[in-house]
Amino acid sequence: MSVLVKPIITEKLSRLQEQADKYTFEVKLKATKPEIKKSVEETYPGVKVGKVNTMIMPSKPKGRYTRGGYQGGRTKLWKKAIVTIKEGEIDFFAEI
Repeated sequence: MSVLVKPIITEKLSRLQEQADKYTFEVKLKATKPEIKKSVEETYPGVKVGKVNTMIMPSKPKGRYTRGGYQGGRTKLWKKAIVTIKEGEIDFFAEI
């Protein structure tokens, strides 16, 4: 079972991919660095992972006004992994 939830694709992270071969994924909260490395290498054949950096993204307040008044809440707590690739390349749009 894969610990990868989804790739994160933004303008800032696209520049990071081009310059330093670093790719970013949302991963399960309990995933460890060796599990993430193994999962990336299994999901994308021909890719060798050099380094994995992880960070837990904090929950943020989020609210909106509705007809019934203010409805408050928070975003979810999630974990982000930045994976540095030694050899190979990941193409997120190849499967489309």
